[in-house]
Amino acid sequence: MNKAVENSMIADLRLAPEGHLKIDWVEAHMPVLSRIRKQFEAEQPFKGLRVSISLHLEAKTAYLAKVVQAGGAEVTITGSNPLSTQDDVCAALVEDGITVYAKYNPEPAEYKQLLIRALETKPDLIIDDGGDLVTILHSERPDLLENICGGAEETTTGILRLKAMDKEGQLKFPMVAVNDAYCKYLFDNRYGTGQSVWDGINRTTNLVVAGKTVVVVGYGWCGKGVAMRAKGLGANVIVTEVDAIRAVEAHMDGFRVMPMTEAAKIGDFFVTVTGNRDVIRGEHYDVMKDGAILSNAGHFDVEVNKPELAARSISIRTVRRNIEEYQLKDGRKFYLLAEGRLVNLAAGDGHPAEIMDMTFALQALSLKYVNEQYERIGKTVVNVPYELDEQVARFKLESLGVNIDTLTDEQRTYLDSWQEH
Repeated sequence: MNKAVENSMIADLRLAPEGHLKIDWVEAHMPVLSRIRKQFEAEQPFKGLRVSISLHLEAKTAYLAKVVQAGGAEVTITGSNPLSTQDDVCAALVEDGITVYAKYNPEPAEYKQLLIRALETKPDLIIDDGGDLVTILHSERPDLLENICGGAEETTTGILRLKAMDKEGQLKFPMVAVNDAYCKYLFDNRYGTGQSVWDGINRTTNLVVAGKTVVVVGYGWCGKGVAMRAKGLGANVIVTEVDAIRAVEAHMDGFRVMPMTEAAKIGDFFVTVTGNRDVIRGEHYDVMKDGAILSNAGHFDVEVNKPELAARSISIRTVRRNIEEYQLKDGRKFYLLAEGRLVNLAAGDGHPAEIMDMTFALQALSLKYVNEQYERIGKTVVNVPYELDEQVARFKLESLGVNIDTLTDEQRTYLDSWQEH
């Protein structure tokens, strides 16, 4: 019998046919990852190794897991958010021999247990999202650290946690900061988040964006993408920031910049993308307009302060799938999307497949890199080598049928010499 069927904890194996269709669809639109899959099948870089993955468990992630499996690994996968797991995709992976500990919307205690089960397989390598696996290993289950050679981290929030651990000398194995690679943040964070956030908001609310005021909280690469797409939809866009340089950039990109205490008074839609907590909180609720729509695109559901919103409310009810209505004591109503979790994944399908093609190609190559170099790297956070970043970009260009120039020998000599003029 398929060992994955015996060991997995999923909602319903009978959902597998629909999951296979989803995975087949994204595979057809992820040519870079498919090219790496062929390379892995030939080289078997993970032969005999166990790999545990924690990512938003939908079709694109499933294909990454299959690529790692094709490289010889025994793969276990779990979700990185309770509301982004797709049960049919989980079932399809189990049929394909991948052990899955995940289901849609488990209770918090069960969700935590599913993460731990993925680590109890004693992996040699991990792929993490938000630092959940790393945190559990270092705080609650250090007994599972023994076999781990290293891993790769997907997102900004996870990198912040890893760097804090690294600074304190607490990190017990090397982690590659995939989020900081050019082919990740320039495309995934900007174009992926920008498109998928509005996909999630639009399909959930079915409301017009044009002519309304959108407040984008944070102007990192994700915020840039969200603001750019809001502008394209015809919104009046306001950016709030704590970083002076990013605030100047937002201003020169044509957006209004102001403190949240001012923006809260006029916003119709709010999107948080900071990676920090309580960026929308009580003092902001006190001045918001009736009907304000609140959403988050940061990793954890702490950016919109839900306890302070609930404390001001006399009723909370679900008025539409993924929309909770909070009625305040003065009669105003606010609408929180996807429980304040990642709106693009909890209320949508996440980033487009062509975008995740590049990000997950980086994940696959980074996992191979850390497996080969973990002793040299040491117990620290490292960037994706530029050579891997450029390789993914070149593979992407080839898949698009796009050619670029190359330097001549004379041009290389000129650039390499301080005496040439």
